[in-house]
Amino acid sequence: MDTKEIRTELLRFTTAGSVDDGKSTLIGRLLYDSKAIFQDQYDQVKTTSERRGEEGVNLALLTDGLKSEREQGITIDVAYRYFSTPKRKFIIADTPGHIQYTRNMVTGASTANVALILIDARKGVVEQTRRHAIIASLLQIPHLVVCINKMDLVDFSQEVYDGIKEEFESFASKLEAKDIHFIPISALNGDNVVERSKYTPWYEGPTLIYYLENVHIGSDFNFIDARFPVQYVVRPNTDEFHDFRGYGGRVAGGIFKVGDEVMLLPSGFTSKIKGIHSYDGPLKEAFPPMSVTLLLEDDLDLGRGDMIVRPQNQPKTSQDIDLMICWFSKQPLKERGKYAVMHSTQDEVRCIVKNIQYRMDINTLHRELDQPTIGMNDIARIQIRTTKPLFADPYRNNRLTGSLILIDENTNETVGAGMII
Repeated sequence: MDTKEIRTELLRFTTAGSVDDGKSTLIGRLLYDSKAIFQDQYDQVKTTSERRGEEGVNLALLTDGLKSEREQGITIDVAYRYFSTPKRKFIIADTPGHIQYTRNMVTGASTANVALILIDARKGVVEQTRRHAIIASLLQIPHLVVCINKMDLVDFSQEVYDGIKEEFESFASKLEAKDIHFIPISALNGDNVVERSKYTPWYEGPTLIYYLENVHIGSDFNFIDARFPVQYVVRPNTDEFHDFRGYGGRVAGGIFKVGDEVMLLPSGFTSKIKGIHSYDGPLKEAFPPMSVTLLLEDDLDLGRGDMIVRPQNQPKTSQDIDLMICWFSKQPLKERGKYAVMHSTQDEVRCIVKNIQYRMDINTLHRELDQPTIGMNDIARIQIRTTKPLFADPYRNNRLTGSLILIDENTNETVGAGMII
């Protein structure tokens, strides 16, 4: 891999934590210390901080535009922030910490490589910490970084840090979290965020920015199971491209090469890849998360919602789907309830909830079996039956083909996000 490729590698991460744990301050610190804000923005924040009588510059104000918009009654799901260092580009999904915005954390985390879970060193592990850790685990976010923040308010005590780390590790041992890292920080003063802190000589790990720049994300995608959900049929209908018929979409798994034999779902017909086109021109191969247009040797009927796979490696095709669901709506999930389903590029599917198997207790991870009510922010295991078969993989194998959302057709509201088991 050459230096140019390393520079352009993109890492997506999400922040999660309870209210006032310092998420906005941490993002402000990352933006400021990585020189990702303009001088006039910094001056404006400085002026506002002075006007409010605050000591120093309140970097959390860099993301406060979002809060003022919400106070005006404008609904914003997730605020995205962009910055880069010589090694990587970053997209931060800044999600609100309040319990009523758990759905926003799911939205921001669904495409993340890394989740930063903030814990206030004075409060330790709280219910919202556990909820976010469970969601990060359910969403199979490959890497978790637990930032134990506000260490300056507990005199950078190693004892406090070790106690929180031990408590979180004990809880996380019940989850499917593969890679967990702990960093003691002060987002307000910048300790261990970009520069190492002189107050934590007992901490020998990396700073947060060093971790984000160097964590290995190359194997976060599934490069084995070839999956290409068709999003759009490309027919230019011009004299120059009179017979052109391509299938546009995003590679959801595996590697597609020119000349490969492929199978089309649901028809089961086979063909070969004649060409692969991208915005930058023809390619010899395509892999996740590239957006490309595939050309096939045979003229076959294929449309939005269909899928191109390998003949020997197909997803499960079924109408009966087992899910872990995170419920977003104030209206409880109804057994025998009917909802619209969006899965991959399929958007004309409906379902009925066959049964609710259990609700998960956020604090103990115990399964509550006796037909519990599934309310807002609850996590439960359910089974649905769809009006037509879905081409699905288990979520643990493929986050793109293993996820779906449920929509209330009366209100058009997204009511639940599901991970296929």
